Amino acid sequence: MFTGCLKPSLPFMIQKIKPNLVLTVGVATLLVGGGIAAYYGLVSRKFLEGVPLGANVVPQEAMVAVSLSTNGQQWDKLNQYGTVQSQAALQDILKNWQNRVFTDNGYDYQQDIQPWIGQEVMIASLPNSSLISGTAPTPDASTTLNQQAMVMVFPIANPTKAKELLSRPRTPQQGQTTQRSYRGVDIIETQGNPKQNYSISVLGQDFLVITTDGSTTERVIDTYRGSDSLAKTPGYAASLEKIKTPNPFAQVYLNIPVATKIASYRSPNPIPDKNLEQVQQHQGLATNINLETQGVGLKSVSWLKPNSQKKFTVENKAQEILRRIPENTLMMVSGSNLKRVWEDYTQGANANPIAPLNPQVLSSSFKSATGMELEKDVLNWMGGEFSLSLVPANPNPRALERFTAGLVLMVKVFDRSAADKALTQLDEVMKNKKFKVSEIKVKEQSAVQWVSPFGGFMVTRGWLESDVAFVTLGGAVADQIVPLPQAQITANPLFQQTVPMGLNPNNGNFFINLERVFNPNVRTLSLPQLPPGQKLWIDAIQSIGLTTAIISDRTSRYDIFVKIKTPSPQLPATATPKKEP
Repeated sequence: MFTGCLKPSLPFMIQKIKPNLVLTVGVATLLVGGGIAAYYGLVSRKFLEGVPLGANVVPQEAMVAVSLSTNGQQWDKLNQYGTVQSQAALQDILKNWQNRVFTDNGYDYQQDIQPWIGQEVMIASLPNSSLISGTAPTPDASTTLNQQAMVMVFPIANPTKAKELLSRPRTPQQGQTTQRSYRGVDIIETQGNPKQNYSISVLGQDFLVITTDGSTTERVIDTYRGSDSLAKTPGYAASLEKIKTPNPFAQVYLNIPVATKIASYRSPNPIPDKNLEQVQQHQGLATNINLETQGVGLKSVSWLKPNSQKKFTVENKAQEILRRIPENTLMMVSGSNLKRVWEDYTQGANANPIAPLNPQVLSSSFKSATGMELEKDVLNWMGGEFSLSLVPANPNPRALERFTAGLVLMVKVFDRSAADKALTQLDEVMKNKKFKVSEIKVKEQSAVQWVSPFGGFMVTRGWLESDVAFVTLGGAVADQIVPLPQAQITANPLFQQTVPMGLNPNNGNFFINLERVFNPNVRTLSLPQLPPGQKLWIDAIQSIGLTTAIISDRTSRYDIFVKIKTPSPQLPATATPKKEP
């Protein structure tokens, strides 16, 4: 730990910026020159409430905007999370930021910045305005258009202190500044290294704004003078109200239409216009991040444009399936309707150049392997709630198990006859591929088992009830779910502590026990060794939980919790505390 140092909110925002003394002279010039004291004699304006203050001057076309608390106690709390190793790594990062941004330039955050800054600061990424207008980049202009401009908005809570502290003379070591005016606002710009050019302006008594591009500063000034701001984005304020929490550590906004358009322009395979139009019906995704006793909580909301033809199907029926998932499950995901989940994913993946799974490839591969249509012959009858879980196999010293865990799919079907027909057809396909297909008993209940001709790989399928089918792959775990598990996952203390249950009814859950999944001493999965840089942060997380809900035909909600370990002074750094508070 280090004391008396910069609270990391500001350096986090400007980690890609390397200001020099020229920048500080520019700020002082604006302040002394009356930027704060007498900007046309204006007093502080009335801004929209219920949104981050900086959102009132960030242009509406911003792709991403992050508002961070300047409360030192919140950052102190963040520093208490994780293992001894992850804490030390975080402190090193923050210390480097502190030296680069403030100490090397003669400033101290607590003495020079904290006395005047507001309760939060905002950083936003603005794409080139040509891309926003829908102009596709030409090959010779693509490099320029792909560049993102950074905007940093520092609300001024105490104008007098800001003028007093930031106007102290500083002597620049290198570079030079120029001054110009735009719409009555003075702008100081640095010149020299293109990677270290900045544009600084003071808006009334309200904001100090730093950008990486002069034209971007003009866009911010236009917004301050009345152009559309992030705060005026349709549904933005109302959506933030749905996830309102006291004193959030951070608030994040993603402009889905802009982000998708930029991703398409940057992709070697641009999104077809028809698919792009589908995604353009979405408006945004907003998240409130809170630092809680045992970890980090995130409340998120996504919403559609008010005039969108697309609408969500309000279907929150994923509670019943949880009673069928064993308590020792390492990872699970559940939902209300598997058929609809696949349809929604397919539609989204077609407009996502970085989608992890290509639905067309999977469908064609399934047809090539089985001669069956995935959507028509299989998913068409999977219209009920479902779960996909990773369950440890029970140790069997008499059996040579190649798989120490099994993947379990359980799904409620709407057409039993269609399901039986498809499953029987799959049995025949497996027989033709030299799998051993036989009927077995699992706790006196009939099931069908496929065993690969090379041994080891095994699939078991059957019925838990007349309308609930199950399929297991890998390790022998069917006996843990038939007819019901002895203990349900909802009885697992870690599940209870991790998965948010405030959204009830809900559309589905996700849970992963990272401590078990990535523990090399637990032979559950044969995962490759993580690089040290990644392992350090994974080791600091115990589990992750997610709950989703569709709350209207245009709004969906997500609650996430990341349960983080805390080091115990009585235990080695690599050990897990016996009991958490």
